Amino acid sequence: MLAQLAAQRFVGRDADLARLERVLEPETAAPIVFVHGPGGIGKSALLRELARRAAERGHAVQRLDGRDANATQTAIEPALERMREGDGSLLLLDTYEQVLALGGFLRERLEPALAAGGRLVIAGRRAPEPAWLEDGWQEVILALRLEPLSWPESRVLLEARGLGDEVAREHLVAWGEGSPLALSVAADTLLAGNELDLERLDADGLLASTLVARLAGGELAGADHDIVAVAAIARAVDAQLLAAALPGVDGDHAEAWLRSLSFAEPLGTRVTLHERVRKAVRAALRVEDPEHERQLRRRIADYLYGRAALGEMRLVIDIAELIDDPTVRWGLAPPPIDVRPDCLRPGDREKVEAVLAATDTEWWAGTRRWFEQAPDHVIVVRDAEGALVGWGIWVTPANAPAWVEEDAILAPWLADARSRVPDGDVLLFRDCPDDLRVLDGGKESPVLSAANLAIALSSGVRRARYMYGTTDPGRRQTHEFLLALNFQRLPELDVEDGERTVSSYFVDWGPGGLVGTFRDLVYADLGIAPPPAVDSAGLPTEAVRDALRSFHDPIALAASPLGRGGSSEERAASVQALLRQAAAGAFGNSPEQRLQREVIERGYLDPDGGHPRAMLDLSVSRTTYFRRLAEAAERMTQYVVASRH
Repeated sequence: MLAQLAAQRFVGRDADLARLERVLEPETAAPIVFVHGPGGIGKSALLRELARRAAERGHAVQRLDGRDANATQTAIEPALERMREGDGSLLLLDTYEQVLALGGFLRERLEPALAAGGRLVIAGRRAPEPAWLEDGWQEVILALRLEPLSWPESRVLLEARGLGDEVAREHLVAWGEGSPLALSVAADTLLAGNELDLERLDADGLLASTLVARLAGGELAGADHDIVAVAAIARAVDAQLLAAALPGVDGDHAEAWLRSLSFAEPLGTRVTLHERVRKAVRAALRVEDPEHERQLRRRIADYLYGRAALGEMRLVIDIAELIDDPTVRWGLAPPPIDVRPDCLRPGDREKVEAVLAATDTEWWAGTRRWFEQAPDHVIVVRDAEGALVGWGIWVTPANAPAWVEEDAILAPWLADARSRVPDGDVLLFRDCPDDLRVLDGGKESPVLSAANLAIALSSGVRRARYMYGTTDPGRRQTHEFLLALNFQRLPELDVEDGERTVSSYFVDWGPGGLVGTFRDLVYADLGIAPPPAVDSAGLPTEAVRDALRSFHDPIALAASPLGRGGSSEERAASVQALLRQAAAGAFGNSPEQRLQREVIERGYLDPDGGHPRAMLDLSVSRTTYFRRLAEAAERMTQYVVASRH
């Protein structure tokens, strides 16, 4: 009876259990299995279920838990000795990340135990370390990564915990994101008589603190919690960001420590916390010390803004992550790694056409032309399995196809843009990115954010200051999203395109462009007035940095407010002369200021330079280089402002 009750309590993971049970087969090709995944994903529960099934089949089961490292080290040799006795013993080693030092010992002692029919299952937060994947071990190992539970599995889990409230179940399923631990903790909290705000579960302090303790375990004992706090607030961190957000902290040391945590993951060249841990830490911080969270968020925003303004436009995604406004986040929340923007592939047009039921519509003819004749202007978004889940069409005046003047939507927009944005530095979303899936009301769309941000970053528009967008009148959330980003309706440019009405929008985000707007939205969330957009000399605050980034682009320089003269050539030449003069006069002879001058000259002014080459030539770290670059750009700005008075 007890075994039956235990079986009823374990739900889901049928496919994972089927693969895992192969370790019990006499002639299995993989007598060692690594079960890995983030904290709370259900590794221990899976091992307990395997132990129950193995015992039913007559296997002798031994279980060690790395959380008690001393006991595990003491028991490991007797456990291996029993496996060598040939009784089909199954050894389960849980929480392996706490006893990684046993890896070498196991590899030295395992072969006789495996030859005698012994089996080993290891569970840990990380995939097998490289030593397990060489010298023939890779031939006898199965690596099994646990993925989040599906929505049906999550519902069954909550029912099994005794949560009968259907409304509460649906809220918890959406919030839990397939984490068995998160779902169980939330259900137990409710069943214990505690009240949870089902609409804002991530903001519940009790739930967040419990999850942090369960997910992070003892790894945060004695840690510098500010380092973890910054990593929880920011989308991803590196040594430079940590040093900027936490004055006095050794950024390199802090980054190395974060990487050592079992719930930390690489994100490109940076490091991030596992999303469930990250959300829990951030929620707990907001409840326990909201003012400190606000201060850290502002420092992070200022640092990212400075880097993005110096040319690292990809960081606008990270600035967007700091925005709390749900209307903005609906279309710009940084996308998770399970969706990605992509180019068109064969069959994509037919897929979009079918989902939109547009085959026999009049308006689709104009849209189809972009898929067939200008595929470079169509962006699609795919999920983790490669399925197409979103699409959009964009263009700029500079790269539009010759037949764009025949397009029912873009022709009037381009005519309007010639008067509003004469230099053509404008991005036009002919068909704003659309999610082909059905979303619950108000739910953030990773498809929209992935496409919107990818277009803005790859379009070639220098500052992403001016944009045109569209939606149909029935799309309330898209309308509210555009208004939240300061778009204005242009009803005079609305189009009746076949069976659909296209509502037109335009935005001028000012000198700071997309980067400045995102930073200002963060400040608005914090209740702080953003820095002024114009300096004391009447120049846009980013004018000097813009001109430095465009130093070898005469067209862009001609549009700079720093320019003097009549013709475009004269204005561009005057800006170059001003910047060379500032580079020569803004810096002194101290070693630090000489380095600042060299960074500016090699990074911007030298026609054969650029940031990667400059870092190499000057033999400085990336951290030092970008710090000096920011300091040098500020010094040059001050010099130019002073020269204007």
